[in-house]
Amino acid sequence: MNREQAREKIIFALDVPEFSDIEKWSNLLAAKVGMFKIGKQLFTACGPAAVRVIQKHGGEVFLDLKYHDIPNTVAMATLEAARLGVKLSNLHALGGYEMMAATMDALDKEFKGGERTKVLAVTILTSSTEETLRGIGIEHSVQDMVVRLAKLARSAGVDGVVASPQEVQLIREACGPDFLIVTPGVRPAFASADDQKRIMTPAAAVAEGADYLVIGRPISAAADPAQAADMIVAEIMAVN
Repeated sequence: MNREQAREKIIFALDVPEFSDIEKWSNLLAAKVGMFKIGKQLFTACGPAAVRVIQKHGGEVFLDLKYHDIPNTVAMATLEAARLGVKLSNLHALGGYEMMAATMDALDKEFKGGERTKVLAVTILTSSTEETLRGIGIEHSVQDMVVRLAKLARSAGVDGVVASPQEVQLIREACGPDFLIVTPGVRPAFASADDQKRIMTPAAAVAEGADYLVIGRPISAAADPAQAADMIVAEIMAVN
């Protein structure tokens, strides 16, 4: 794997509250990472303008808003995300087959087979454990639920999933080589685990078959964020 291929796998989690921070991180990391993730905090504070700033700097965006609502509402929200030109957006697989299928149908009608935003289904959050699932009445194991939800998303036409790196291999076996897998819970050796429970190093996650790695604090909290990103790229490049 060459440096550019490794760089493109990194999605930097732009978890910041201020509009001015977008310019700062875009300038610093546009050449170091493949994509910027805009989540609920930043999008609530700044709206679509946050996406446009990154695009102005030549960056790609993963709009991480995890839609979960009635089918038409999620379909229309995802359609607006696609019209913004983001590379990735997502919804919750727990919203069910009808919600996911309605979303993909809306995108297919709008873009008619052309280039469009790729949609990911969130399976089980990386902060969740089996105790978390039991607390909301789900008696299946985390791994069983992840695979079940990934297969449901695939059957609804969704492009891929967001899942812990520890479930990547199981998802690959269940959903095939062309199904996108985006993994949070990635922590290089030089970083702390923070609030993620099911974690893995970047090299291990890529070796398991992850397409993209969401990495935030190991880069943003580093003394030299650009250097930290370079270190992660080097680690990914070492994967055979």
